[in-house]
Amino acid sequence: MAPQLYPPVEPHASGLLEVGHGNQVYWETCGNPGGEPALVLHGGPGSGCTPWQRRLFDPSRYRVTLFDQRNCGRSTPHAAGPDIDLSHNTTHYLLADIEALRQRLGIERWLVVGGSWGSTLALAYAEANPDRVVGLVLFGVTTGRHSEFDHLFRGGLAGAFPSQWRRLRDALPSPELDRDIPAAYNQLLLHPDPAVHARAAHEWCLWESATPDWPPSKTLAPRFEDPAYALAFARIVTHYVMNNAWLEDGILLRNAGRLADIPGILVNGRRDVQSPLANAEALQQVWPRAELIAVEEAGHNATNAVITAELVRATARLSSL
Repeated sequence: MAPQLYPPVEPHASGLLEVGHGNQVYWETCGNPGGEPALVLHGGPGSGCTPWQRRLFDPSRYRVTLFDQRNCGRSTPHAAGPDIDLSHNTTHYLLADIEALRQRLGIERWLVVGGSWGSTLALAYAEANPDRVVGLVLFGVTTGRHSEFDHLFRGGLAGAFPSQWRRLRDALPSPELDRDIPAAYNQLLLHPDPAVHARAAHEWCLWESATPDWPPSKTLAPRFEDPAYALAFARIVTHYVMNNAWLEDGILLRNAGRLADIPGILVNGRRDVQSPLANAEALQQVWPRAELIAVEEAGHNATNAVITAELVRATARLSSL
């Protein structure tokens, strides 16, 4: 029988970490306080951590840390707030936050788990701090290449989702804004008029809702039904995409040699159109210690039963490293 999620578990510690420029990052730890350290990096960027992620780990064996990346979830200030300034929310600031959190919790090394955007962030962290990472579990794999951002947000999926892409474009108020969809939406999402930024968030999140599975959804994913969540998510995602996550194109694949001593497990749906299997294959080619598990019939949704089972199996296999 395929492994299932572990039972629900509540945090035994939590707090807000001051990370500078007025930002506080929410963190929590659950499981065994004396167990093997693990870190979860959520996707989005801007999705926030969830109780589901806690359940990927045996709570008797792991001390699991989760945190809401800057300006989302329970971190402050929240990106749905008025006059939000995201200038200090970049990949490099997030990497510094992870190290500050590791030091705050007195952890020497940990297993790092990340999905979708979280896999890019996990790769960047492991390559910058290979001596702090005992292993990596990545799913819905992304590597931060500019072509990956173009694929999902600059028309690469227009042929597969023509009506959804047309709606996203047609919601822009003027043709000149169509030159770069993420930048155009970011401008609307930061507009002071609530009616303007709320509509932009709705349209952006409809696009985000359409692509995780096949056939495409025609309605908002449940998480986007909260207007504040949707607005913060859309603002942060477009902020990152319009800047290609502040990553030199292809740098994480070129620097994969830094992962030579780190074992990894890559889990990817074969039908994942947001993060095509080719991303994971490209990473595996330059990271020989990574094992790739292609999940047939699965898309990008990590709560797919088979993907969930593979993630639970992966954390069990990489314990006691």
